[in-house]
Parts: sequence; structure tokens; C-alpha cells
Amino acid sequence: MTQVPFDALLPAEMAKKAEDAGVAKATKHPRNTFMLAIMAGAFIGIAFIFYTVVTTGNANMGWGANKMLGGLAFSLGLMLVVINGGELFTSTVLTVVAKASNKITWGQLAKNWVLVYAGNFVGAMALVGIMQVARHFEQGPGTSHALGIQYMSIADHKLHHGFFQAVALGTMANVMVCLGVWMTFSARTVTDKLLAVVLPVAMFVAAGFEHSIANMFQIPMGIITKARVDDSFWAEAGRAASDFDALTWSNFLINNLIPVTIGNIIGGGLLVGWFYWYIYLRPSKSA
Repeated sequence: MTQVPFDALLPAEMAKKAEDAGVAKATKHPRNTFMLAIMAGAFIGIAFIFYTVVTTGNANMGWGANKMLGGLAFSLGLMLVVINGGELFTSTVLTVVAKASNKITWGQLAKNWVLVYAGNFVGAMALVGIMQVARHFEQGPGTSHALGIQYMSIADHKLHHGFFQAVALGTMANVMVCLGVWMTFSARTVTDKLLAVVLPVAMFVAAGFEHSIANMFQIPMGIITKARVDDSFWAEAGRAASDFDALTWSNFLINNLIPVTIGNIIGGGLLVGWFYWYIYLRPSKSA
């Protein structure tokens, strides 16, 4: 009987593939990098729209079950990035593998990170603009505007973490994202890749961890929604603008985006990328 070989790439091969992917990312034409980053920022925003919709009005479902449902919905974002192509900052930090192997320079790494981060922000904010023109926040059961309240509630919650708490939550989010992406390096088919990313993403979302690029969509969506709605919205929703006093641009930057980004770099770049480089690639370099 002919023995069927193991089809997926093994861990050492995955590390080499991550190294090659890092070189490709860091040496890609800047225009293409930026455009793909815009796409990825929009993809993650689309996933957060999905998350917000499916978690709205589920009071009787149970807290954990509702979180899991939202996490599964949010996994759409990384699916779109992995399959369609996109430059996402939280997975781009894995280029530390290529830098640790001296395949790219610090300048190439820094330029790539800045381009991708900026592109992700442009994509996320463009989607916020589209959703505001669509007045998506007005949806919900009856005249309750439950979806708009959910957009603001999620954003508001994200602005009440302490600085180091936000760093830790960002660290754990990108550990899970980059583990999902790392598993796709073993994949041979589209199905393999999709299955690889679903549960890691669902886990970090359900657990309430923080993702900087997702927050580039969700928090501005909450801030701008609060600024746009009128008195009739608040009356019909049974809420008040004062319920969301934390929704300001300065709070977004200082209380969330900066510490969460730091955490994302630590979680993905150090705790996933560097560790796997040290285990599988450093010994071969030393030898």
C-alpha cells in the first residue's frame, strides 16, 4: 500500500514560509502595499459591522453565547484578508521573522509597518464614511435605533481600559490573530486557510481582547454616530448623549489606539514571530 504523505507543512517549514512572506511584504512596491492596506482596513471594518449587527438585541441569548456568535462573525475579516490579499498591520508585525534572519533591514521593516498602519486607517475611516452616509446607525427593532446604540456602546466600553490593561488586551488579541495567520502557513488549500483563522479570531473577540485596526473602525463609528444623531434619536432610543461622554477623539488616541497598538506589536511580533524564529530558524543560522 502506498503511504500518503502528510499534506500540510510542518512547523519548521511554516517558519521558513513566514520568513519568506516577511521578505516579500517588506520589499513590495510601496504603492501596492498601501492599496492592499486600505483594502485590509476596510475588510476588518466590514467584519466589525457584522459583529455589531449579530450581537444587537440578543439580551436573552446569554453573555457568553452572544460573544461567541460575534466572534464567529468577526472572523470574516481575517478570512477576507488571507484569501483576497490584504496588508493588515496586526499580521504585518510578523515581518520581525525576516528581520531576525537579517533578510530585511530595520528601515524596510519600519517603512512597511508605517505604510500598512496608515493604509489600514484610511480603509477603516473610508468605511466609516460610507456607513454614515448609509445612516446604518438608524437600524434596529422598531424605532429603538438599537444598532446605533450598540455601535456607541461597544466603542464607549473600549475607552475605559487603563493604559497597561489596554496594552495587555492588545497583546493577547494579536497573539491569537498571528497564531491564526501562522497556521495558514501550513495550509495547502483555501479551506485549510479559512478553518485555520476562524477559532483564533473568534476566541480573541469573544474574550474581549483589543485589536488596533478593528478599533480604527469601531470607535470612530461610535464617535461620529454620537455627533450626528439628533434629539429624536435619543428620545426614541431611551438614552442620552451624556451616556457616552467618553466618546472623544483624544480618548480614542490616548486610551485605546496607542496602548493597543503597542500590545499588538508585542503579541504578534515578539510572542509569536520572534519565538517561532528562535525555535526553528535561529539554530540553523547559528549552525
